[in-house]
Amino acid sequence: MDADPTSAPPVRITTVDPSEPDALWCLEQYYAELERVFDGGFDLGRSLAPDPEVFAPPRGAFLLATRDGRPVGCGALKLEDSETAYIKRMWLDDSVRGVGLGRRLLEELEHTARALGCTTAQLETNRALKAAIALYRRAGYDEVEPFNDEPHAHHWFTKAL
Repeated sequence: MDADPTSAPPVRITTVDPSEPDALWCLEQYYAELERVFDGGFDLGRSLAPDPEVFAPPRGAFLLATRDGRPVGCGALKLEDSETAYIKRMWLDDSVRGVGLGRRLLEELEHTARALGCTTAQLETNRALKAAIALYRRAGYDEVEPFNDEPHAHHWFTKAL
């Protein structure tokens, strides 16, 4: 059984190279989870932004969440244009869910997007990710018409930053 996350060491969020081993490990965990929960599974090759390098500077950023030096989550963004950040690949390990880290990670992604000059954030998600949908709505994201053709998405959101 995992330790109580409220008494565990703090989680640190840093920007890293998306090809770093801990970043790639988080992405592998994320893809495996999507494979388990999506109707029909998850096919990375069909998804938008299949290559993690699209999240590398100067056109993107990859955030890694760690606790005691161990990766426990990630999130990424890429610049669609000079004003729009496209948020992708948000994932948290079960050991850190339910304590506000998802909101914190999303806020860090938004902060990073603003620092890169963006005025709008956009993202999409699958209907199976109910907690993510609720998080985005609580964080002020508005559901909009599809702005891309992500084959695994059912909900599209935007937010003014």
